[in-house]
Amino acid sequence: MFNGRDVVYCYDGSFDGLLCCVFESFVRRETPVGVTAGAQEQLTLTEVLDVPTDPEKAARVGLAIPKKISPRTEELVKIAFLTFGEDKDLLILKYLQKGFSVGGRIENMLADDTVCKLNKAVLHCTNEAHRMKQFIRFSDFDGYLAAVIEPKNKVIPLIADHFTDRYRNENFLIYDETHRMALVYHSHRAEIAENIYFEMPDASAEEERYRELWKSFYDAIAIKERYNPRCRMNMMPKRYWKHMTEFSENEFAKKESRTETIGVKPSLPQN
Repeated sequence: MFNGRDVVYCYDGSFDGLLCCVFESFVRRETPVGVTAGAQEQLTLTEVLDVPTDPEKAARVGLAIPKKISPRTEELVKIAFLTFGEDKDLLILKYLQKGFSVGGRIENMLADDTVCKLNKAVLHCTNEAHRMKQFIRFSDFDGYLAAVIEPKNKVIPLIADHFTDRYRNENFLIYDETHRMALVYHSHRAEIAENIYFEMPDASAEEERYRELWKSFYDAIAIKERYNPRCRMNMMPKRYWKHMTEFSENEFAKKESRTETIGVKPSLPQN
């Protein structure tokens, strides 16, 4: 049904723009070798096709997904769009091409390479979002709560409902430093802002005291006899420690610093 063609689709980086790439692939009856977001300069001899975002075309594809494939596929591709893989856009396009051909049966085609890869990417994203609900640490700045995270995936849309419901009477901000986007909740209204820059302000003396109290509590409830750093790293990957209050400038950060000084890296599992 679809012929492979040595062409790269280039779109504006929006979800509607990606749906327009799917629409274009059906019109041309082709599967591109790549799909890239933004007007990036291509260091290749491959033909580049600019696909403009057309709301009507995007709506047609968007409405067709739950009807001709399944509502679960609609949810799946929306989460897949938040994942960090470089080939995610082409993966979504191929998945939808297959889905429109076989319908809802695609959900059970787990041996298919495209289906398998997409499901793995989505699982990684949802798992990271779940961890963020546990690992985010807020600091208080004059009545406004703020937190910084560095996830691999764009998890903010997946955790927004959780935090707006849990802190409905607070004003807060969660900033994704990796993707330069933030969840801003103020006066019972939530908004996700993109392409912004935020730097955490200096902590007040009172905030510093609360941080020390939290570290003291963390140390006090620890059971020395059950100390297991390998297990902790599996449950709480080290890449999250940077923005967790209980690990800031503690013995583990100091040990890591001493290890790097002598040129030896610890052989512990990393996520």
